Amino acid sequence: MSDTRTITSVQARRSLLKAFKHQRPLFLWGPPGIGKSELVADITEELGGHMIDLRLGQMEPTDIRGIPFYNKDTGKMDWAEPVDLPTEDLASQYPVVVLFLDEMNSAAPSVQSAAYQLILNRRVGKYTLPDNVVMVAAGNRESDKGVTYRMPTPLANRFIHQEMKVDFTSWQEWAVNNKIHKDVVGYIGFAKNDLYDFDSKSSSRAFATPRTWSFVSELLADEDNDDDTTMNLIAGTVGEGLAVKFMAHRKVASRMPKPEEILSGKVTTLDVKEVSAMYSLVISMCYELKDAINEKKVDDKKFHEMADNFFGYMMSNFETELVVMGARIALTTYNLPFQPTKLKNFDKFHQKYGKYILQASA
Repeated sequence: MSDTRTITSVQARRSLLKAFKHQRPLFLWGPPGIGKSELVADITEELGGHMIDLRLGQMEPTDIRGIPFYNKDTGKMDWAEPVDLPTEDLASQYPVVVLFLDEMNSAAPSVQSAAYQLILNRRVGKYTLPDNVVMVAAGNRESDKGVTYRMPTPLANRFIHQEMKVDFTSWQEWAVNNKIHKDVVGYIGFAKNDLYDFDSKSSSRAFATPRTWSFVSELLADEDNDDDTTMNLIAGTVGEGLAVKFMAHRKVASRMPKPEEILSGKVTTLDVKEVSAMYSLVISMCYELKDAINEKKVDDKKFHEMADNFFGYMMSNFETELVVMGARIALTTYNLPFQPTKLKNFDKFHQKYGKYILQASA
């Protein structure tokens, strides 16, 4: 599929919502670990729906078709419907039910054949999909060194095909909204190419993907890990080379000022000028501002004092790219309720950086 148009996760979200509207099955292609299933789950939650995740690569044909049994009332063979498919009763409880057929092209041809009628006609045997059920399938590309089977042409022709690619901007927005650890977001912001280093020709067991960086974030949440254990776990998650670089970044980042001291105005200068650590500091301040307003930790006056210190500190200590990143996250990703008339530094900030914020948000 090398000649296929590729899209970001933000674009894939729009495609999925449009396909749902028209009840058209959509197939998400892409390399491992880039967030295909997470995207479907996020959209389902956003719509207030219910997702049924069927891993077709682990299923038998009877898991979809059902199994035959003797119906003593009719004296004929009948079919027991599969328990995993949505019932009318389940579907009536949600505005939409998403039937997610994951690992579809990893399923044996016999399983794909069993799914064919369901996708083609929205029914299999006596079973019929409820009206508010939409279907999405996903799978890795044949070039990704996974176990795949070529899809039958008639089955492939029933889908809208979209191939996802890794995109830093889309991932960063997802990461800050999902509170991925500040050191992970900060490091990847500095070293964007390290977000994804999967090579189908490599023999390495561990490699960096958006999924494995989220694993790293989870590992860092445990404060009782010693450095040696942390290094071992991260090396086993994203690979040893990236683990060494990331741990060096964390060591410097730990010497940065505390974000709450910056936002309170106690700290106005920056002694450590290591760029990757500065990225982590920006993310920390954005997280702190969001928590302050969302958790109602401060009143409106105090919040705007913190925000004023945020803009002032960035303008005094950071290069343009970092200032723009911090402002974009605060203004557009988090949509924080800044009121320019209550910020002493806003006019200066807008005059100097406003055009860059508009470009970054376009």
